[in-house]
Amino acid sequence: MLFMANEPPLQFPSYWRLQAMGWTSLYVLVLVACIPDITRPGTLRDQTVAMVFMFLGSLVLRPICRSLLRRSLPWLALELKASVWSLVVGTIGAFTAELTVLRFRTVDWKDLAGNSLQFSVVLFLWCSLYFSIKQWQQATEERERLLRAETEAREARLSALRYQLNPHFLFNSLNAVSTLVLDGNAPAATRMLAQIGELLRTSLDNEVMPEIRLSQEIAFTQRYLAIEQTRLGERLQVDLTIPSDTLDALVPSMLLQPLVENAVRHGVVPLVKGGRITIASALRVDRLEIVIGNSGTRGGETPNENGNGIGLRNTAERLETLYGDDHRFTLQWPEAGGCHVIIELPFRRIAQNVEEATCAQ
Repeated sequence: MLFMANEPPLQFPSYWRLQAMGWTSLYVLVLVACIPDITRPGTLRDQTVAMVFMFLGSLVLRPICRSLLRRSLPWLALELKASVWSLVVGTIGAFTAELTVLRFRTVDWKDLAGNSLQFSVVLFLWCSLYFSIKQWQQATEERERLLRAETEAREARLSALRYQLNPHFLFNSLNAVSTLVLDGNAPAATRMLAQIGELLRTSLDNEVMPEIRLSQEIAFTQRYLAIEQTRLGERLQVDLTIPSDTLDALVPSMLLQPLVENAVRHGVVPLVKGGRITIASALRVDRLEIVIGNSGTRGGETPNENGNGIGLRNTAERLETLYGDDHRFTLQWPEAGGCHVIIELPFRRIAQNVEEATCAQ
């Protein structure tokens, strides 16, 4: 649900709570300051009446301050107008309080002038505090709105990049089925169609998440490799080295499949005897390292990007969107041959994400 601009931040106290806390605190401070004169008749009554009328003055000033804020005036203009209104409301409040205390007897004009100044200063400070709090709230709401808009844009981009992979994978897989049919290998083609259906069902049934557990990503990639092994048979060998302490690590969804597909196409299919695909993960202090390798040939050239350029570019864009500069995505060509794709990510578990989401609410 979008954050509405007219809703106050949930973490900040409401107007009436602030009013109660602020005026109560001021009243207590005034009473403490009057302790030396507490034995003088009427001291407690006079201070209480004065505080009540200042509180009422703040209620009168509230709609005026709100009206001034809606005009989007500069801070100096706000303060000047607030000072005039505070003087007017403060003078009226002081005069009314004086009449209440004296019960409409003769007014001490000198005392009234001093009280009017006191009322006006307190109410002006109240207006300044009101402006500060409201502008802080508006700034907080604007930051929250921009953050939500940025998050939604990032999620939309990640979803678009992921959905870009599905038709590409399906196109390549159906081409492989067509090849099996043309070669007269109907049982393998049938088995491969069933495996493709299972893989696509897994992809479509699961909720689209920017990040999933490495164990889930490995399981999805193994389903893809089963399809390729149906097509290539013993020409494709697979080695997995996934330590248990990395299984709960968060990785981008569909991170491995396009990279493994790229490795199969360029490191195994061109070889008459086939080759080997390796997938290994390791925990390096607070970093997760994933290496995808193919045996390939010694001194092979740089592999082209997957199909029409989606594979490596898509992965690089998603990693950049999710992690910014806090990741590494490189290709290496060992002397022994083949190619290694190395990915390094911040090591985080699903429990950490849940805790962060809870704190953000």
